[in-house]
Amino acid sequence: MREGPHSTDDINEEVGGDLFDRYFTGEHTITQVADRTWFVTADYVNLTAYETDVGLLLVDTGTAESGETVHELIRKQTDAPLHTVVFTHGHLDHAFGLKPWLEAGEKPRVIAHENVVRRFRTYQRTAPLNSHINSVQFGIAEGISWPRRSEEFTWPDTLYQDRLTLDLGGERFELYHAKGETDDATWVWAAGRNIVSSGDLMLGILPNCGNPQKVQRYPEEWADALEAIASVGADVLLPGHGKVIKGADVIRERCQVTAAALRAIVEQTLAGLNEGKIHEEILASIEIPEELAKHWYVDALYDRPEFIARNLIRKYGGWWNGYSAELMPAPMPQRAREIIELAGGVERLIARAKELKDSDPAMACHLAEWVALGAPESREAQECAIEVFEARAEDEIALMARGIYNHAVRRSEEAIERIEETQGS
Repeated sequence: MREGPHSTDDINEEVGGDLFDRYFTGEHTITQVADRTWFVTADYVNLTAYETDVGLLLVDTGTAESGETVHELIRKQTDAPLHTVVFTHGHLDHAFGLKPWLEAGEKPRVIAHENVVRRFRTYQRTAPLNSHINSVQFGIAEGISWPRRSEEFTWPDTLYQDRLTLDLGGERFELYHAKGETDDATWVWAAGRNIVSSGDLMLGILPNCGNPQKVQRYPEEWADALEAIASVGADVLLPGHGKVIKGADVIRERCQVTAAALRAIVEQTLAGLNEGKIHEEILASIEIPEELAKHWYVDALYDRPEFIARNLIRKYGGWWNGYSAELMPAPMPQRAREIIELAGGVERLIARAKELKDSDPAMACHLAEWVALGAPESREAQECAIEVFEARAEDEIALMARGIYNHAVRRSEEAIERIEETQGS
């Protein structure tokens, strides 16, 4: 695996240099982190089981695929009835693993922020789109099965807006709404146990707050949420991905540093917009300050600072990027054919793309994509795109960027298959 900029050991965990090192372990584990409190990891997502005097509180349920394993792991530790479920947000990896519990006869109350219902309804309307997006993001060529039928969802029966306090056998659990990766996020403060279940608000990487393919994210509100989590003084933080974080000082520092990194991106982006800069100029200037970037837990292993800046530009401005020709552009394949002709043919573009592959990979990708789109029937053009985008993906540490570059590789591989079919017919 590629080594990231920070790959030293932390007092809480061994820090891998790659996102897969940190999260995608393929393991199913359960760890008791406090009295009657278990932290469960299934593949790459975490959830928390709190046993109370009236039964279990589950914070998240995992994926549909891991639901049975999660159920078995928890039932080996406790036979307390499932009393309450809280969804930290409505994503597939957090809110779709309840089926085995229901089939076993459990009848829990299911609590979520009110926006989770809207998210589920949007999922129903856009299942093919989301399947495609995630296949690109995670490099799964055949796509990802996406729920669309109402019965595939566990619809919450208790909704709240800003804050909700639960009394479970005389013990308080405080639920707080936040915006971050989603607009339906919840973090849970178990004050009596001095534990926070943060969902995806704290991950140990630069927050997934830009995502080139997905809906609006909220860096400013995410920073607010991290500062609120820091303020409660928890001794244990149980994240939605990654490993347990222990120690009030450690938790406070990580939350505050991550929040500050987000705020730095916000300030730079708004400054650029207010100065009338075009989007490209703003993105080129985005930089996390060195005193923040030195911390391994803001490594850009999933998202990138410039992606977060783009998300802010979308929030505060329009979609036009500032170049007049881009307002109503000619179709890209048509532009590509014109570029090939002006360059003097496919061979010259291919040669130049390969020449720049190592010294200027961004420009090499432009050239390779133009030649692949402008000469779709040319095997050499498609092979050039494969070579250039494979190299770009290999040198990229952010998973989302790698996914998109590898998608370009698959697209050219499919084009070669079509060329071979045509030649063979």
